[in-house]
Amino acid sequence: MSSSTVITNIAALVTNDPSLGDHSPLGLVRDAAVAVEGDRVVWTGESSKAPATDNRVDAGGRAVLPGFVDSHSHLLFGGDRTEEFNARMSGRPYSAGGIRTTVAATRAASDAELEAGLVRYLAEALRQGTTTFETKSGYGLTTADESRALRVAARHTDEVTFLGAHIVAPELADDPAAYVGLVTGEMLDACAPHARWIDVFCEQGAFDGDQARAILTAGKARGLHPRIHANQLSQGPGVRLAVELDAASADHCTHLTDADVDALANSGTVATLLPGAEFSTRAPWPDARRLLDAGATVALSTDCNPGSSFTSSVPFCIALAVRDMGMTPDEAVWSATAGGAAALRRDDVGRLTPGAYADLTLLDAPSHVHLAYRPGVPLVAGVWRRGVRVH
Repeated sequence: MSSSTVITNIAALVTNDPSLGDHSPLGLVRDAAVAVEGDRVVWTGESSKAPATDNRVDAGGRAVLPGFVDSHSHLLFGGDRTEEFNARMSGRPYSAGGIRTTVAATRAASDAELEAGLVRYLAEALRQGTTTFETKSGYGLTTADESRALRVAARHTDEVTFLGAHIVAPELADDPAAYVGLVTGEMLDACAPHARWIDVFCEQGAFDGDQARAILTAGKARGLHPRIHANQLSQGPGVRLAVELDAASADHCTHLTDADVDALANSGTVATLLPGAEFSTRAPWPDARRLLDAGATVALSTDCNPGSSFTSSVPFCIALAVRDMGMTPDEAVWSATAGGAAALRRDDVGRLTPGAYADLTLLDAPSHVHLAYRPGVPLVAGVWRRGVRVH
């Protein structure tokens, strides 16, 4: 029989249930408690009404919120791109191959090396409050390398995404149609059993709208649900294609037309914003305020990858979103928890209400607002995942 625990003396509890507490989207409960049995939340409310349990934890007048849900990352790779970043930040030209550099290093890495890197970055993220994460392939670009990356990822998360369509493989650079045929045929056959999602980088220099539609449609036919890298570097068909195909999320959404915004606001597709990428490339920030005011659902994630956003810190992304993307602290925290869950079409994470997984983050602060108010400070004082304290 599983034991039960109640965490009491919580100054401010983010539940993401608007029927609770202050009835805001965060469902903020003051002087609160959370009861956990096994791996699930069984009760949420005021501390004075907390039920009797086997164990009791005193939060010490600090804030508790759901574990962060990082719904977009690229953690299966070899090497890094320090020299590229240093050159970019120093204003020097750099001629190495970007994603292709990582493809070469990933192909050369052993399974054990890829898994060791994944485990390292997951532990790093967990210490910063991330309890649910998605990760993608996309740095192998051969049937063997893409499928082995997904097999490694599937040992550590259920949220695995096949991104064979990251760029056209270097050996088929002169025949993109042949590469699309590989991705939608032999590669998809090998990768589909190990993934839940299929993704494509729909952008100039990667895959156009017709190619992206063919790839995502083939994935859907194999039982994979679409998500899409859309409108990161320029306006294009990605967002509207995401909505057309009922993608769970359109990710980046940096360059949007009014029609793109309207399409997202009137769909079940989440706009996942990735400010780490803009920070690391000095690109224009996504306009979160425009999306939120239109009624779109917004998620915040890290895009952790070695080329354009080498951060695993959701708190850092929350601070960027508040400072530079027009979000309030409440909106940014919701987007990094419930928003991320929506981008993964999950209702068992990203909230602290009965039936949800007991994934909690304890801050060394009296309010969730401190995540933006005190940027760069390691505020995560405790993390519970599936009811077990892991940090």
